Amino acid sequence: MRYLPLSDGDRAAMLASIGAPSIDALFADVPEAARLGGVIEGLPLHASELSVERQLKALASKNLVAGEAPFFIGCGAYKHHIPASVDHIIQRGEFLTSYTPYQPEIAQGTLQVLFEFQSQVARLYGCDVANASMYDGSTACWEAIGMARRITRRSKAIISAGLHPHYVSLCKTMAKFTGDTLVTSLPSLTDGAPGDDMAALLAAIDGETSCVVVQNPNILGHVGDLSELAAAAHAKGALLIAVVTEPVALGAIRSPGEMGADIVVGEGQSIGVGLNFGGPYVGLFACSEKYVRQMPGRLCGETVDASGQRGYVLTLSTREQHIRREKATSNICTNAGLCALAFTIHMSLLGEAGLRKLAGINHARAVLAAERLAAVPGVELVNGAFFNEFTLRLSKEARPIVRALARDGILGGVALGRLYPGAEALANGLVVAVTETTSEDDVEQLAGALEEALA
Repeated sequence: MRYLPLSDGDRAAMLASIGAPSIDALFADVPEAARLGGVIEGLPLHASELSVERQLKALASKNLVAGEAPFFIGCGAYKHHIPASVDHIIQRGEFLTSYTPYQPEIAQGTLQVLFEFQSQVARLYGCDVANASMYDGSTACWEAIGMARRITRRSKAIISAGLHPHYVSLCKTMAKFTGDTLVTSLPSLTDGAPGDDMAALLAAIDGETSCVVVQNPNILGHVGDLSELAAAAHAKGALLIAVVTEPVALGAIRSPGEMGADIVVGEGQSIGVGLNFGGPYVGLFACSEKYVRQMPGRLCGETVDASGQRGYVLTLSTREQHIRREKATSNICTNAGLCALAFTIHMSLLGEAGLRKLAGINHARAVLAAERLAAVPGVELVNGAFFNEFTLRLSKEARPIVRALARDGILGGVALGRLYPGAEALANGLVVAVTETTSEDDVEQLAGALEEALA
């Protein structure tokens, strides 16, 4: 962002133009109690550009960056290698068109990429059709619940205990405004299948259920088969919504669509999109073709122009920005276009064979890491089946240990006490993620640090 300071004369001229007597008058609608009563302690009223740059760099230097330390954090945000060619290609002129491709004659590059993106996501998820991306996985999850309500005309969603708690939190917030009833529960550290509540989900489905929402692999890394759950939901007239936060896993396990899921959503950050201190991300959304007109967001399609040449257009946009609000499927007003572009380029570079190979590397390294860490006194591997993420049960509370690891320069995973504050049964749980970027030395450093912390 450019640094554009204003002089007193500039401010006076601007105030005169809009007819305001002072800067304070611009905030007349803000309640007095909500206004600052004075200066902010420790923050200077004025500083030069050079001074601001120095101060911000000093603050940034306190961050422990993923690429500069052994990194085992997962739970929906994964550190994968992104080829330099991805960043190069997204800057090509073919894609430097309008962010929203309303005019196809000047946005063919963007439209074609979005079409390819949809094809990739549909293939990845095992579904008939996918949209041109959502904001992120959590908002895509909520949009799927809303879509299930419209299709079934029911408003009770049963949410698996294995769904990411941030996704659950967002859905609870949105449900306050729609009247949806969300049935939720906390996961348990069940030996062999942490977070798996398949029996409870099967028992909970009734004639009022709009959908069952389940994550695979789940928040604790457990990989399950959704086929029985899909059949049970369909028998009661409900839909199965599957959530995937680690798309690389689908290079090794069956897709949710193959298992019978009606709607599949998730996060695409792992492919082409860096961690970037928490965003931006890209939401993936796919479904059966018979439900396409209830799908939120926008859909790009292939056609021919007046000369018979192939071209791409916005085929379907069922959101409030394009049609009457009362008939809209969603208030989602845009898509994560740049991140979708990065996803598509990375996926194209990998290809199906490359994705399967990448998944194999991830799983193999995770298995070796799990075996090594489980050998540490005071550490127990909870998972049976997992992909590249697993849960450890420590002999002490995990959260202070994770903090101590960070102080020693190791980002050692996610303490379940942070994800589920107040849940004592989960306090000793530690979720560890391993990818192709994790070295043997990284694992040894974590194992040594855990051994010292648990001694």
